[in-house]
Amino acid sequence: MFWIQLIILLACIVIGARIGGLGLGVMGGLGLAIFVFVFRLQPTSAPIDVMLMILAVITAAGALQAAGGMDYLVHIAEKALRKNPKYITYIAPIVTYVFTFCAGTGHVAYSVLPVIAEVSRESGVRPERPMSIAVIASQQAITASPISAATVAFLALLADFDITLLDILMICIPSTFIACMIAAFVSSKMGKELSEDPIYLKRLEEGLATLKQEEQKFVITKNSKLSVAIFLLAALSVVLFGSIERLRPGWVIEGEFTRMAMPVTIEIIMLTAAALIILLCKTNVETLVSGAVFKAGASAVVAIFGIAWMGDTFFNGNSQFITENVSNLVTAAPWLFAIALFVLSILLYSQAATVRTLMPLGITLGINPALLIAMFPAVNGYFFIPNYPTVVAAINFDQTGTTRIGKYILNHSFMIPGLVATTGAIIIGIGLSMILL
Repeated sequence: MFWIQLIILLACIVIGARIGGLGLGVMGGLGLAIFVFVFRLQPTSAPIDVMLMILAVITAAGALQAAGGMDYLVHIAEKALRKNPKYITYIAPIVTYVFTFCAGTGHVAYSVLPVIAEVSRESGVRPERPMSIAVIASQQAITASPISAATVAFLALLADFDITLLDILMICIPSTFIACMIAAFVSSKMGKELSEDPIYLKRLEEGLATLKQEEQKFVITKNSKLSVAIFLLAALSVVLFGSIERLRPGWVIEGEFTRMAMPVTIEIIMLTAAALIILLCKTNVETLVSGAVFKAGASAVVAIFGIAWMGDTFFNGNSQFITENVSNLVTAAPWLFAIALFVLSILLYSQAATVRTLMPLGITLGINPALLIAMFPAVNGYFFIPNYPTVVAAINFDQTGTTRIGKYILNHSFMIPGLVATTGAIIIGIGLSMILL
């Protein structure tokens, strides 16, 4: 029965990924129905806290975008990129990393990718180099951001352990950032120089690649600045309340003093931030819900709702079989679990969904929470198959044709920097976890 159910689980994931968008969520619901009504597995509780946290965060991020705060950040990034064009292969990933770290979603990279492509082309740098690592950095920062859906989901799973948000951040921030800089160095050596690239030279002759575009002007407003300040203050508050438990209010419940849980804290802070941005910056609510950030986040919520609920039910219903047959193997070679996280993230196209689907298994198998934190960046595997939106966008924005999918599909521009960044983050994270936790 276990193997039949596993095939059904994987089939729902693969079909849901092919459908895209809300497909993962609805296929997860279908798989859950089969498990419950056909195999009589007892359904676990739906991941309500995680879903509500994500909704609160994307509402605040959507308000930031609607208020012009995201455009203001792009304006700042563009100035930094144009000021140091020769070092764009290193500056570009720093920019996308910081964007994702602050906003909690990698989709904010869309707005800065055209700037990276243009500045690198103007300065004679092969655009593939900064474009590829910039996309990878925007993904790696998800597992370092205190307000990303993946991090809040991971934090919720570790609630029963003596692990705080600060513990996760002090491992994942340095490990992912350093790994991205190593990958940037590797990327700087990729391919021929732009002036020697035959595809670019051919595109120039055919008029498919322009040498220069006009710099887009952005009018800075008080509202755009204020929205950024409110959002960053909210993100900082999440870190403080998550790191210092005594800052959170508490109550005596059934004779025992209990602090307010972090999921509730995050929900309150981010909803408050959204409210302040809407009220003080006179943000249009319709613009908020129609923005790219809110739409992407809402799709992630539905995906987690179905897939994570199905995964929880499957692992809970087969916990005895899994523990008896897999625990010894994973204990002897924990890196196998990191590979499992990586492979599942390729199928799910979502770090948060991967965390909620497979991390409970790692906890059930008794893997040290510090080691799980070190392996957290392994959920960034969806660059492997070059069809994720940010990957496709980067390819399309590069008019030179240097950022591309290779003849054999998997030999694309993002493979080497992606593997270097992910592997490096895990190795560095393991070292840091041994020292700090």
